[in-house]
Amino acid sequence: MNDNTTIITTEQQHTSGLYPKRGVALVRGAGARLYDAAGRAYIDCVGGQGAANLGHCHPAIVAAIQAQATTLLNCPEIFYNDQRAAYLQELAAVLPMPARIFLCNSGAEAVEAALKFARLLTGRQQVIATMRGFHGRTMGALSATWEPKYREPFAPLVPGFSHVAYGDVAALEAAVNEQTAAVLLEPVQGEGGVRPAPAGYLDAARRICAAHGALLLVDEVQTGFGRTGRLFAVEHSGVQPDLLILAKSIAAGLPMGAVAIHERHGSLPGGAHGTTFGGGPLLCAVARAALRVYQEERIPQQAVEKGAWLLQRLRELNLRGVREVRGQGLLVGLELKQRVQPVLQSLLERGLLALPAGPNVLRLLPPLIIGYDDLDAVAVLLQEVLGEPSPPTPA
Repeated sequence: MNDNTTIITTEQQHTSGLYPKRGVALVRGAGARLYDAAGRAYIDCVGGQGAANLGHCHPAIVAAIQAQATTLLNCPEIFYNDQRAAYLQELAAVLPMPARIFLCNSGAEAVEAALKFARLLTGRQQVIATMRGFHGRTMGALSATWEPKYREPFAPLVPGFSHVAYGDVAALEAAVNEQTAAVLLEPVQGEGGVRPAPAGYLDAARRICAAHGALLLVDEVQTGFGRTGRLFAVEHSGVQPDLLILAKSIAAGLPMGAVAIHERHGSLPGGAHGTTFGGGPLLCAVARAALRVYQEERIPQQAVEKGAWLLQRLRELNLRGVREVRGQGLLVGLELKQRVQPVLQSLLERGLLALPAGPNVLRLLPPLIIGYDDLDAVAVLLQEVLGEPSPPTPA
């Protein structure tokens, strides 16, 4: 299979049909570039949907995979393991609060675990999430997710979940009470339109939860590991959550997730939860290598500098098709005056891969190692598409 058409046709014959696929077959990646089967290059502003903060085939990640693949691939947590022990120690040292850590396989699994832990630790059932929030598609995570199109086909969902407007302190204060197990928030809403938390919002959520004995759960599946300009986005506010939910770029694109549980809650009871593949030695070795790169290459600081440059560049373009440019670090959203899908297609045809964040928001999630030349090319391509009259929306 060495051409786009063959790959696309073969995959269409056998895939589940769940994914609305774009008409390109990606076969290779290097840094912030992806290449299709015909050899055409694309600037990657999808970034593995947030899982490729270190780009594609970073040498340190490749070396870690190669080394551990010849040593030990699987070791469930009923046994101790050298790579797991080392990674737990190294991750704990950089977390925004003292914590014990549960390792798993994905963001949705980490959210599910955090919800279970919250109910276990409080003995309560009610969970408050936010409008426009996105936490995953498994049944518990979906119950916390806001968007009706994701929820309605699978009703009834897990009971005990309700939603309040994101950023509305008064609404949150009115919703939380002595029956509330947890408040679940994103420090920046990604899928919900690239909306950073208003100043003081996380502090207010921390205060409200403490006043009622509820736990504050912060979902950093997308914002963690440098994306917003700090290793973890909660560090911008100084808030210490009870549970911090991590995944995506934790292992530089390989499937891994984690829940950090503030040490004031102690150890969880044995057997209350588990996973077969979580904390495996291959993933822990890769996550260790990724964490070293985040620190040694100053990846969060790169996100600060490059994100500020890109936001300023886009705002200076005064794009006619854009209502607002917003974001934090290299999590950037452009609220459009039209639906986003035709724009994504126009950008794809020009060699730029990007994401939606709702029906009319264009989301840019480039690898944090992206160069300024590629960022400038992103701006030029956006000007070509959004500085012109809007392309017609398909009937």
